[in-house]
Amino acid sequence: MYIVPIAWLYVVLMMAVAEATNTTGTVLGAIITFLLYGLGPVALVVYLMGSPARKRAIKAREAAEVAQATQTLAAADSIQPDASGHASADAVSPVRKEP
Repeated sequence: MYIVPIAWLYVVLMMAVAEATNTTGTVLGAIITFLLYGLGPVALVVYLMGSPARKRAIKAREAAEVAQATQTLAAADSIQPDASGHASADAVSPVRKEP
């Protein structure tokens, strides 16, 4: 997958070396050549090529979170309320009108 970006960076590096060693070229021109023809486009292409993998990883992480939440809910539902023999949580007795 990375063979084409590596090859392109090699070509651009050779272009930059030729720019720097030319009698009319400069080192600044070589650096700009390497950045604008090499690193910039290659970084963009590699980022765009990795987009489907990032989406798959996000969906897998969300699915794992949903599965864990479902498992936690199932474990919480299996506990019987008031099975411990303690008083219920409602400590205030209901107030009703006399008939």
